[in-house]
Amino acid sequence: MAYDTYLAERIRQIFSDQRCTVIEKKMMGGLCFMLNNKMCCGIHFSKKKAIDLLMVRIGEEMAQKVSSREGCLPMDFTGRPMKGYIFVEPNGYDLDEDLNFWIDLCIAFNPMAKASKKRKK
Repeated sequence: MAYDTYLAERIRQIFSDQRCTVIEKKMMGGLCFMLNNKMCCGIHFSKKKAIDLLMVRIGEEMAQKVSSREGCLPMDFTGRPMKGYIFVEPNGYDLDEDLNFWIDLCIAFNPMAKASKKRKK
């Protein structure tokens, strides 16, 4: 199943409102939004749960602070959670104010995030 295109449009609108230029890449069974050539946030369809999860890159410290918010899950693809990233279930981002909260955290963390190393061809 593909990711939720309506959620993607809502995310695009937030980036536009914030005057952020993002690049979109299809990856990990969904869509990733790259800000300043760094993974910022994305949409991942969970086959296990049969729902779209919002993936947010907010750093380890903030991830711990917000882990008790509604819908938060560790970002876990391989059996080992990725540090500094979390998944948010739909009940945690359905409201516009909640989605804005998550995207604002991603944008705030982006300057501190490290870019992935470019693969040699």
